[in-house]
Formats: sequence, C-alpha cells, structure tokens
Amino acid sequence: MSILVDETSRVVVQGITGREGRFHTLQMLKYGTVVVGGVTPGKGGQQVEKVPVFNTAYEALNREGANVSCIFVPPPFAADAIMEAVSAGIELVVCITEGIPTIDMAKVNSFLKDKGSVLIGPNCPGIISPGKSKVGIMPGAIHSQGHIGVISRSGTLTYEVVDQLSKAGLGLSTCIGIGGDPIIGSTFIDHLKRFKNDPDTEAVVLIGEIGGTAEEEAAQYIKKEFDKPVVAFVAGQTAPPGRRMGHAGAIIARGKGKAEDKIRTLEDAGVIVTLSLPKIGKTVLEIVGPA
Repeated sequence: MSILVDETSRVVVQGITGREGRFHTLQMLKYGTVVVGGVTPGKGGQQVEKVPVFNTAYEALNREGANVSCIFVPPPFAADAIMEAVSAGIELVVCITEGIPTIDMAKVNSFLKDKGSVLIGPNCPGIISPGKSKVGIMPGAIHSQGHIGVISRSGTLTYEVVDQLSKAGLGLSTCIGIGGDPIIGSTFIDHLKRFKNDPDTEAVVLIGEIGGTAEEEAAQYIKKEFDKPVVAFVAGQTAPPGRRMGHAGAIIARGKGKAEDKIRTLEDAGVIVTLSLPKIGKTVLEIVGPA
C-alpha cells in the first residue's frame, strides 16, 4: 500500500506552462504519474507535453477527474493557487513553490481549517510512492519500492536517506517532503497517523532540522500512540543561534528550536536518533532486518 498517492492518482499541474512546471511535468510523466491536465489562467486550450491546459483548477477537476494538484506557481500567486485547488475540491495539494510570504501562508492555513483537502508544502520536493506515482521534483530513480515511510523537512537530505534505504534493500512505501517554511500545510504528526494505519509501512524515518517545535510535537505523539519503529536525524546540530540555516523555518530563536533539545525529546519518546546522516540506512536495517 501507500499513503495519499498511488497509481490511481490523477494529477493536475498548476503553473504547467512555466519553465519549472513544464520540465517537471515531463519528469512526472516519464515516471508513470497520471498527469491529466495543467492550469494556467488565460492559456486554456493549449497543450504541454500533450497534456491539456485549463484556465482553472475547477475546470481540470470536472473535465479530467483530477484529485491531486502539483503547484509551480510563482510566490506572489501561489497562495491563491492553493486556495483555488482546495475550493475546486481537489483532495491533495502539493505546493513546490519556495518563497511564499509567511502572511500568505497564514491565510491559507486559516482557509484550510474547515476543508477536507490535504496540503503538502510549500517549499517542498513533494511526495512519491515508488512504482506508483511521483508528485513533485524528487529524482524518481533512487526511490525503490519497500516498507519504510519517510517524512522530511529537508529535500536534499531526503534524497540522501532515500538512496541509503534503497541501497540497503529496504525501499519505501511513501516518502513525503513536508517543507521547511515556518508555516506548512501538514506536519510530521499528520503523516505519522497515516503511516500508523498503513499495513505496508513497517518503520518510519523522520528527518528534522533546527527551528520550530515540529519534532518535539512528533515525539509526544510517537510516545503516546505510534507503535512502529522510528529512526530520526536532526539537521543543524552545530548551527549558531539566530542564524537561519537553509530553510526559512530553520532558525534557533529565543532559545527555542535547538537540535539538542529535539534530539533529547525524540530519544525520550523511544525514537532511535542517529547523529550521523550516513548511518541512517544501516540503522534502519538493523531494526527491521533485510526485506
């Protein structure tokens, strides 16, 4: 099994006529993702890589049965694109766009509260269930099918961990990059709940980083309710306070968000925390055994 996406997912790409949207649409199609349409206002009726372009997400949903959106819309307009997709009734929205103003995302999160849609991102690589569907910008070739779930705040580190898991013969059920901005659409806990109920996921890898309290909150949930093995890595262990490291949300401020605090809380919850990124694959293999 997998969570959120599979071979039945029907994807619409918002911003498909832009350079990034066009390029990654082609990559998703090559992977086998069912991309049924694109959205660019004013360019309805055109085609990109033989994919029909519509003026609105609502039109794409009604004409092609889209249930997943992947967003490559520029930052000033990306929040509106998210809310358009949600308003149309699209079940899963994956926003790749980096640099969306925090105030815009605050509005989006408020808008999402009474809606049934799931938002992944923004500023994320997307989601992939190997061999079934890839929605985003991750390199599909390094993701092999298996039974390990991955949830990560960092796109680049995700690729390293995924490669280790694949080379160890473990593979993945689903891999999700939740994004590194201060306000994101879904959290570690949201996806841990899904992996808990997925019989095909035997263990989960969490890739965190400094800043915020997402890892501490995940640790409390794991301690109380999650009964599968969890391995974690926290990036930014040597980061100085007050300096942003990579993502907009990766900053130690007012004494909060330090790596050592996150590591301690995760370990107290029974999570196996490795301090060395290259050891994650080996650590997971020792816990679950060969596939």
